[in-house]
Amino acid sequence: MKDGNFLKEHNARSMWHPMAHPADSLANPPTIVTGAQGVRISDVDGHEVVDAVGGLWNVNLGFSCQPIKDAIAAQLDRLPYYSTFRGTTNDCVIELSEELRDFFAPDGLTRAFYTSGGSDSVETALRLARQYHKIRGEAGRTKFLSLKKGYHGTHIGGASVNGNANFRTQYEPLLPGCYQLPAPYTYRNPFNETDPERLAQLCLAALEDEIAFQGAGTIAAFIMEPVLGAGGVIPPHESFMPGVREICSKHGILLIADEVITAFGRTGSWTGSRHWGVQPDLMCTAKAITNGYFPFGAVMIAEGVAQVFEKDETGRAAIGHGYTYSGHPVGAAAALACLAETKRLDVPTNAAARGAELFAGLQKLAETHDVIGDVRGGHGLMCAVELVSDRAAKTPIDKATIGKVQEVAYQSGAMVRVSGPNIILSPPLVLTAEDVQVILSSLDKGFASI
Repeated sequence: MKDGNFLKEHNARSMWHPMAHPADSLANPPTIVTGAQGVRISDVDGHEVVDAVGGLWNVNLGFSCQPIKDAIAAQLDRLPYYSTFRGTTNDCVIELSEELRDFFAPDGLTRAFYTSGGSDSVETALRLARQYHKIRGEAGRTKFLSLKKGYHGTHIGGASVNGNANFRTQYEPLLPGCYQLPAPYTYRNPFNETDPERLAQLCLAALEDEIAFQGAGTIAAFIMEPVLGAGGVIPPHESFMPGVREICSKHGILLIADEVITAFGRTGSWTGSRHWGVQPDLMCTAKAITNGYFPFGAVMIAEGVAQVFEKDETGRAAIGHGYTYSGHPVGAAAALACLAETKRLDVPTNAAARGAELFAGLQKLAETHDVIGDVRGGHGLMCAVELVSDRAAKTPIDKATIGKVQEVAYQSGAMVRVSGPNIILSPPLVLTAEDVQVILSSLDKGFASI
């Protein structure tokens, strides 16, 4: 490993960072993380902080989960790679598929299609949704509906159903036939409605209206996050996702749950769909499936959808889709170990308790700091603080000011994530009550600095 001087001198010189302007990365060099232990990370200067970002929503079990590391090392020695394309497979992925079938049984999901990560999982779900309708003789069902503020990865399909212009505008034209609907976002919505239950009903009415306008027979699927994550942690009213499920079922539209963030305990329930009492037709997973230690993902498929594919006699169900690393044996070994440890630790229980403490602490900070316009959370360890320069006008804060909050918070003990005017918190699910207080005190100093 090169020394700190080399790393600082060459920081961002020869690489472009995701989700950043290349010139900005050169002008404002990224934090160089060189170590991690438990829920803490340390940088090239030895400064250690609580990681309130959880890697990138994915290190649910922290950075010291030895069973996963051991499983990866052992599998690399035994079988470092083999393809699962037609005609071959591996023992780890067979075992994992049975474990996932049991884990997702309450969600009605019984088959797995493996991917390399979240964006791949979304792309796969969109493809399978279109193919499902073609197998059934409804080839005209090609359109997708989604929510504004929703985030579904960065492939062309995912970008097309994304509800944030930042991931769309510079890459248009995107996939045709994708339409976004108002999100149940009480702080900002076109209905000027602040009551969550009433807003949910207005959004559901907008969904019905859009289906009527497009024609149900043209729509393949509706894709949504059970709790919108990267768009600013927007939890819907408890009636919303069940309402979406009912409408989709009525019109023959598949419901895709994008649970790349919410699966495996983040919401305080084992899955986000289960949190709202909904069984989707397809579920996108990744991130916490290996605790972030290996790039891996899976699309889980409902029994009813699986039967349509498996009983096909026309040949239309042949899957012309897959990735070199689909069902990677090292990823499967990591996922097996991660799933076992996730269940052993019962992480949803801790996520719910620590999430409640974090949410309450953020609400208390809002009483002190006028820069806080909205606090969102209350469903496990995913919270957001939306910052404004004028509370009455809800004017979003400028980039430089929120950047200062982030920097002061980091120097004070916590790494937090900035997305637009939002500070997003998605710490590991093994967080302690003491860790929560470190995050809150660090943010308090950050807000006080502006």
